Amino acid sequence: MNNATIKAEIGRSTWKLLHTMVAQYPEDPKDDERAALEQFITLLSRLYPCGECAEHFQLLLDKYPPQTSSRISASQWACAIHNKVNERLGKDIFNCADIEQKYQCGCEEDSVDNQTTTKH
Repeated sequence: MNNATIKAEIGRSTWKLLHTMVAQYPEDPKDDERAALEQFITLLSRLYPCGECAEHFQLLLDKYPPQTSSRISASQWACAIHNKVNERLGKDIFNCADIEQKYQCGCEEDSVDNQTTTKH
């Protein structure tokens, strides 16, 4: 991927999606939820449109496999991996202490609003 602007935009969007997903991940996931998250992350590393980034992400996954035992473990893992990428790129390091609160999707509010307004 030769266009640095597009490459950076895709990277930011991908991190936002991943962080938001794990912030909504179950606190006590079932086995199939754990498998699904691990499979999603593995497929993301294989299908990512930037070949160099995909290769680097796969190397990170080999060294630091996805942690899927809880919302906290998944969100802390994603933050740590993001920081590994940031280190490699010479970017600032995230504070992972409140990562779950930084990536809310508003889903809970939407489902509550829909339940109260769409009851028949």
